[in-house]
Amino acid sequence: MKPAMTPRWLKRVLNLWPPFLGAGIKVLNISDDWTSARVRLKLGKLNSNYFGTAYGGSLFSMTDPFFALLLLNKLGRRDYIVWDKESSIKFIAPGKTHVYADFEITPEILEDIRQKAGEQDKYEPTLVVDIYDEHKELVAKVSKKLYIKKKRKEQS
Repeated sequence: MKPAMTPRWLKRVLNLWPPFLGAGIKVLNISDDWTSARVRLKLGKLNSNYFGTAYGGSLFSMTDPFFALLLLNKLGRRDYIVWDKESSIKFIAPGKTHVYADFEITPEILEDIRQKAGEQDKYEPTLVVDIYDEHKELVAKVSKKLYIKKKRKEQS
């Protein structure tokens, strides 16, 4: 049996994970109750494009695992299968400073997922996170389609 994962442990692991470390992505916080996370992309020479703004691939990468990780741990790793299925990004403005993304799993989102995953074979909600700069200006919107399935007893 795997040991229980804590938000603090996951934050440390993600901050040492080579794709994030190399891209200048840092997890600033994962809440103790798994309902939120805050991530920063520190703009620098290794993650800026020809125009000196945040590289789109790095913007996209900074949002990759968070909704799935939060939901998996909030719903229960033994009770649900959760993974990213599809993702898209809409660029709004150039990222000229460090940028941030705040992920939140509200009680309403959680209840909707529990209800629909219980009623259906699978549930595929789409959650959206905004990426914004230091001046709170919107830089991009990322849509994440998730695959969520309630495990049957023999899948645990």
